Amino acid sequence: MRLVVLGGGESGVGTAILAKKKGFDVFVSDYGTIADHYQKVLIQYGIDWEQKGHTETLILNADEVMKSPGISEKVPIVKALLALNIPVISEIEFASRYTQAHITAITGSNGKTTTTLLTYHLLKEAGFHVGLAGNIGKSFAWQVAEENFDFYVLEISSFQLDGCFRFRPNIAIILNITPDHLDRYEYNFDHYVASKFRITKNQQKTDYLILDADDEAILKYNMKNKTNAQIITFSVEQKVSNGAFLNQNNMDFNIKETSFSIDKDVFPMPGKHNIKNAMAATSTAILLNIRKQTIRESMMNFQGVPHRLEQVSKVKNVSYINDSKATNVNAVFYALDDIKSPIVWIVGGVDKGNDYSELMPLVHEKVKAMICLGLDNKKLISAFGDIVDTLVEVDSMEEAVRLSQILSESGDTVLLSPACASFDLFENYEDRGNKFKEAVRSL
Repeated sequence: MRLVVLGGGESGVGTAILAKKKGFDVFVSDYGTIADHYQKVLIQYGIDWEQKGHTETLILNADEVMKSPGISEKVPIVKALLALNIPVISEIEFASRYTQAHITAITGSNGKTTTTLLTYHLLKEAGFHVGLAGNIGKSFAWQVAEENFDFYVLEISSFQLDGCFRFRPNIAIILNITPDHLDRYEYNFDHYVASKFRITKNQQKTDYLILDADDEAILKYNMKNKTNAQIITFSVEQKVSNGAFLNQNNMDFNIKETSFSIDKDVFPMPGKHNIKNAMAATSTAILLNIRKQTIRESMMNFQGVPHRLEQVSKVKNVSYINDSKATNVNAVFYALDDIKSPIVWIVGGVDKGNDYSELMPLVHEKVKAMICLGLDNKKLISAFGDIVDTLVEVDSMEEAVRLSQILSESGDTVLLSPACASFDLFENYEDRGNKFKEAVRSL
């Protein structure tokens, strides 16, 4: 069997290692440059590879192809593979074939990383032999190749799910679905929703699907497309019979004949969206029979997620918050809604088909100044130019932070919450967030 891996990053190299160990004829091809440390790993394992281009004769003879999630199906080499009916799969699909571990898989437009890390934390604190992978941490395939975990907690994007065909998680979580990445889905929200629901496609009656009972898109799709899995729901707006709900100041859980409450303020991250994340993670812990006291203690000592409503510093009584991970409109909505003081908003980057209309009331009410950080800010200026008193454009983080200090007053908040991808000026959202933190600390 010949497996070709497109993309020589974390997921690609991890897949290549696992495939090599399973006896595949493996070839890695990257249209860009493969990082030095990944090159060394490929050489160490005796895996053939190329960079700075794709050699069709070495790719189109594949029995199967693993495509890294950042590569669009619209690129020529992928189109050529699909035209020849050569299966194109994701790392998640490939790696899941070679492990018997219990898998909890988490998807959604927002909150994936927080929920994944919290779920992993709950399992780890309970003494589970558990791996953390997917769209976070070390490659899932790499861990399957070199570790022997009994449990995995996976953060999974829609791009990864698009390449899943037989993948079957024991517990699947869909946190929420709001418009995101529509540039990859023909600007059709229904296509994006269907992509998220691929997580439950192969689940059976012994599996569980945890859903947000307040999310209209989730409820609508689930009503039309029944899953085989047992459904657990969570809500901050209504009481649910089998799941978790907000009861005044408590998160109440009724799952698998287990009932108990946790004070919502035990969880250190603010906002209703984070209460939902905590409900989803805790529901998983209950399904895995983790003790109530262990859950409470683990919730209290959870450290949170970098680049997601991360308090960086307070300078001259102005708070600086790093929310670089907010790469879509819904994530920004939660950030703006959570902050009670006047806001200087740093926003912008690569637009992914955003509709900014749902932000209008919050921006009108809370944003005193807006700093557009990106190479093309026309859409942002068109959307908010008439409702924000001060709007300026910059093309570096240093300039954005310097301007934010000038535009802010004592008691204000400077919020980096971009609503866009980072690739026009930064390597990724982490790079963008780190540069923000560096600039703030140099004030």
